[in-house]
Amino acid sequence: MRKLKLQMQITLDGFVAGPNGENDWVFLPGKQDQEGLQKVIRFGVDLAASCDTFLLGRKLAAAEFCKHWENVADNQPDNPWQPLAQLITNHRKIAFSRSETALPGRNLEVENGDLATVVQALKEQAGKGILVYGGANFVSSLVSLNLIDEYYLIVNPIAIGSGLSIFKERKVLELKSSIAYKHGKVLNKYVPVPVGS
Repeated sequence: MRKLKLQMQITLDGFVAGPNGENDWVFLPGKQDQEGLQKVIRFGVDLAASCDTFLLGRKLAAAEFCKHWENVADNQPDNPWQPLAQLITNHRKIAFSRSETALPGRNLEVENGDLATVVQALKEQAGKGILVYGGANFVSSLVSLNLIDEYYLIVNPIAIGSGLSIFKERKVLELKSSIAYKHGKVLNKYVPVPVGS
């Protein structure tokens, strides 16, 4: 069975975005060293390459996610994010929506079916892993339905006081690995602890 993997930036106080979806805290001025940035990019590329399908919420897909990455892939050969942009552009992407039947983007499908049923069916298909990019409400639904198999949370050295969380109820996770970067970010890999363990 394929694994559903989540990669997400998160603050020290547990938020994945500000109250209105702000993510300006992800790349703080003066906190980014080039070596650390290259390692974070390499991790993102390796994780994306281990998957062949990406899942998105409607809001993220409609917020020009695909357009941004297609522009990097097509027009910015010197951009350090170019390898990830190529993967995001060329891989199958599924945006889940209750209202839209089509959204712009290469290799982008829109799914209107029941989230748990569709994701479970995707997991049972042959292929590589499945990677979730977000946004907060969509990911929160996947978390609440216990569909995430591996959490890759990039903890940023900042607290923002309030915002959007992907956790709406108690969730016990087991830490599998942790990598600290010089610029302050920490990459933690978690897996869910089965209920009753």
